Amino acid sequence: MNHSNYHSNCGCSRRQAVRSLVGGSLLLPGIIADLLAAEEGKPTLADPLAPKPPHFPARAKRVIFCYMTGGASHVDSFDYKSKLFTDHGKTVKEGKYLSRPKWDFKPHGQCGTEVSELFPQIAECVDDLCVIRSMKTDHGDHFEATLGIHTGSVTFTRPSIGSWVSYGLGTVNQNLPSFVVLAPELPYAGGQVWASDFLPACHQGTRIVPGPEPIPNMTRRSVSPEIQEMELGLLEFFNRRHLERRESDPELAARIKSFETAFGMQQEAPEVFDLSKESDATLKLYGLERGSTQGFAWQCLVARRLAERGVRFIELIDSGSSSAKNWDAHGDMQTHLPLAQNVDQPLAALIRDLQSRGMLKETLVVWTTEFGRTPYTEKLNAKGREHHAKAYSSWLAGGGVKGGTTYGASDEYGIEVAENLVHIHDFHATILHLLGLDHKRLTFRHAGRDFRLTDVHGNVIEAILA
Repeated sequence: MNHSNYHSNCGCSRRQAVRSLVGGSLLLPGIIADLLAAEEGKPTLADPLAPKPPHFPARAKRVIFCYMTGGASHVDSFDYKSKLFTDHGKTVKEGKYLSRPKWDFKPHGQCGTEVSELFPQIAECVDDLCVIRSMKTDHGDHFEATLGIHTGSVTFTRPSIGSWVSYGLGTVNQNLPSFVVLAPELPYAGGQVWASDFLPACHQGTRIVPGPEPIPNMTRRSVSPEIQEMELGLLEFFNRRHLERRESDPELAARIKSFETAFGMQQEAPEVFDLSKESDATLKLYGLERGSTQGFAWQCLVARRLAERGVRFIELIDSGSSSAKNWDAHGDMQTHLPLAQNVDQPLAALIRDLQSRGMLKETLVVWTTEFGRTPYTEKLNAKGREHHAKAYSSWLAGGGVKGGTTYGASDEYGIEVAENLVHIHDFHATILHLLGLDHKRLTFRHAGRDFRLTDVHGNVIEAILA
């Protein structure tokens, strides 16, 4: 018998399937009652990803977190230092030589914020940006600093900021993950960048790899979606009965939720990654060739589509841990150029696209890296720069921040923070605040103590709030 034709002819629903199992005496009466109650919409076990109210009215509903791997140079991008040009070659800090920026800076927009020629398209969007020039992190190595900007800790594994947001707010679309990471390659620290650690596993990020099949195995194996839904419904029932007999098993609960999300993704995810209906004008805006499934332009456009469909936290990682392909410019700062060209137009397009759709006000766009690069070099006229954790730059757009502003300052050479230091804990506290979450109240009990993203530190940067 052709099961697909049989099913389409009978028009069988999951409720009808339950009753047919009753008639065949395949289920015990207690199970029958519970299954039918579930079909009638009676309460079941709490959904860990159900939408949760914020602690206070939120300015942003979602985050698009853009991470530049390897340490982008602040003094060559968003932190203009005129004295680095005039004092090039002079010695500072135990015989190190000041090194001028490799690109010129110009003021842009009505606000006049200086941006280097490395980012000409983003420079045109400065009236929407709040550039923070006083960032500081706790470690100067890639692995630890990457953990720091993502988890708040440079020494211990902790949940990613995306996992904390998922845990704190849940998701408005049960058919897609609450936390999605678009990453062509693994960054420093690998999957820990999007891990949930001690938070329930359903809050960990789902990695999407750009390419012709961003999510493998999305094709269902059942003969029809209706039969698959019935199969998963029965599986869910027995799984939840199994879970009820255990006091607390977050891994089991997450596994159960993963079946539900996977089924929903089969229905909705293919459409999210199908860009064929995007207009030629939109593709041109992002600099994306029709049919292409690669590059940061693809990541940015997919991020907008995920944001439209209710995904709470979307991270875009531009490259991986190979220093030959990322911003780790020890040998030659000119390696920044192709990396900037890869992200400049797509990031500017993302801001403009969100703005044109009325979404920027409720979408917080974050641009950051793990640390900056030294304004000085070990040898006179060296072409590259080293790691620099003491001062670097990030920027925010939309989502309740003041556009057209700068905050904080490094010293005259960009070596140390001189004004309004922003530690990564302050950065995280502010992102959570814009989402309506109090970083001191967003806690999880683990190993006998309450943990939070900002540990026991962090202050909201009130001055940048719109």
